[in-house]
Amino acid sequence: MSTPRTPGSAPPRVLTVAGSDSGGGAGIQADLKTMLALGVHGMSVLTAVTAQNSLGVHGAWELPPEAVRAQYRAVVDDIGVEAVKTGMLSSAVLVETVAELLAAGTAPVVVDPVGVSKHGDPLLADSALDAVRHRLLPVATVATPNLDEVAQLTGIRVESAEGLREAALAVLEFGPRWALIKGGHLPGEAVDLLTDGTAEHWLRAPRHDNRHTHGTGCTLASALASGLAGGLPVPEAAARAKEYVTGALAAGFALGAGIGPVDHGWRFTGGGDG
Repeated sequence: MSTPRTPGSAPPRVLTVAGSDSGGGAGIQADLKTMLALGVHGMSVLTAVTAQNSLGVHGAWELPPEAVRAQYRAVVDDIGVEAVKTGMLSSAVLVETVAELLAAGTAPVVVDPVGVSKHGDPLLADSALDAVRHRLLPVATVATPNLDEVAQLTGIRVESAEGLREAALAVLEFGPRWALIKGGHLPGEAVDLLTDGTAEHWLRAPRHDNRHTHGTGCTLASALASGLAGGLPVPEAAARAKEYVTGALAAGFALGAGIGPVDHGWRFTGGGDG
């Protein structure tokens, strides 16, 4: 839940650096909905525009680096940020641009290394993987790859919950302070592993029989960044993010002819688990 604040005072400020989902279920749109639901002020740096709906991504156009840099500087230099979340960065040049900007800041950074869409559409060029590994992950406070992204980045294919530890350690080799490996594609309960290489936090939730899961990764990373902006330590911010996304997933709804989105407003509409 969000922290009460004095009327007229500014809430914590979170910046998402990501692509747009014209269908509203993932990307910048999911990030800003999550931030609103969790009581923080969401701001955005748009990296790419997609033509996307419940059936898949029908086109994608990245913005030039100077446009990304100008958006970032406009927000950070005037308003300031208390956490940053990255999503779709599309190409090596954009990954390098964003990594350079983040390295100069002090706010915690949640890196969601988006590689493919929920429908299997590529959202990151293969040529950008090295930049993600060696430029972006080293500036991350927390990296939040799913199992497909772990395989892309490390070559490790996780087949069971026990394999999450190996995956996390491989991701940590690239330099993030924490790795949150999302095991949602595994059978059984939905289990994720958060670790800094020493402490381990296993985040577990019941699996919901709901195919409408579009936006889960963006939502989790944005919820985590929102918690960090509010001053929570990483393990507590991750646990609260897991709770929020589990409720949003349980309340996911049909939209269009394909995979519908999670419900970012489930706490207000009565859906989900809480």
